[in-house]
Amino acid sequence: MKRKGLYIFIALVLGGAGAVHAQDNTSSSTSTTTQSTPASGYDGRWYIAPTVGGYYNDTKRNTNSTQFYYGLGVGRFFGPNWSLDLFADRTKRTIDDSLGGGRWSNNNYGVTARYYFLDWNAWRPYLLGGVMGSQHITQISNGWSPAAEAGVGLSKTITDSSDFRVEGGYRYDWDNVTLRNRNGYGDWFFGVSIVSRFGEPAAAPVVAAPPPPPDCSKQFRNGVNLCDNKCPDLPEGTIVGPDGCPQKVVIDLRGVNFKFDRPKKNETNIGPSLAEPTKDSLAILDQTVDTLKRYPQVRVLVAGHTDNVGTAEYNQSLSERRAKIVYDYLIAHGIDQSRLDPPVGYGLTKPIDTNDTAEGRARNRRTELDVQQ
Repeated sequence: MKRKGLYIFIALVLGGAGAVHAQDNTSSSTSTTTQSTPASGYDGRWYIAPTVGGYYNDTKRNTNSTQFYYGLGVGRFFGPNWSLDLFADRTKRTIDDSLGGGRWSNNNYGVTARYYFLDWNAWRPYLLGGVMGSQHITQISNGWSPAAEAGVGLSKTITDSSDFRVEGGYRYDWDNVTLRNRNGYGDWFFGVSIVSRFGEPAAAPVVAAPPPPPDCSKQFRNGVNLCDNKCPDLPEGTIVGPDGCPQKVVIDLRGVNFKFDRPKKNETNIGPSLAEPTKDSLAILDQTVDTLKRYPQVRVLVAGHTDNVGTAEYNQSLSERRAKIVYDYLIAHGIDQSRLDPPVGYGLTKPIDTNDTAEGRARNRRTELDVQQ
């Protein structure tokens, strides 16, 4: 390509980049919102990067010291801080007259990685490194050699779809075919690129609005205000404490003890069967009725027990009579029968105290309410 053609190429690249920039600025000025890439994110669209620049040649090349090069890269970002480009570029050099004059061209095809610092929307310095195949074409030879490059650069996002990039570095070419008795040349380079992304940008993630806070004046679960309820997912009707979490209801009938060998068969009045003082024992039963009424979801089992005086068979029957008389008392005082499991007796099998003393045996003559969860 002649020098005039090179100038036309440079003008087209820079003019096209300016048009893209102007179009994006116009779109931004007429839009009510402006898209920007967050500092922690990146734009992963593919891009093209037309490049123009110059070489400062290795003196061993026996050519003019400087000349233009131009090229094109295609790449994309694979993370917030690094990108990968496939590229091709071309230059022509003029051989010194002392070596016969003439021109030779150099085509490079390779891949370059760039690592960027700082966030996406800032001026971002970067490091670059690349490898390539270098084709050298002269009037008398045409050969390939490996080459590598390293350098630094600076990049800035100028619109949602384009970046400005300027970079410089060093290329080493293991060329052993262009000049006789020479093997390897190192050139300094400088380049300017307009990076243009294509395709639609990724849509910004939609962040769901947080749910409104509960209305503490109206919403309850198991009788506990939702603002104070630490276990709001429990089924309605669960027995809970003040924090809304499960709580075991204990209904204590301690103090409701029976006289020895009472109640008798077919006895229905519980008062004469209770140990003294009878009035206090009945008060405990009445408190139990009140507790069951305050917890309408609670279901209980009435269990009767005896001391170890007498045979096991007799004590079994006696424990069942004790459970039945308490069971009947609860129903008579307003507790629905559906909330009471059938009464059971355990005889002398579950003492809570020693049977070796009168006091211990008195405590073992008892009934208990087992809460069924």
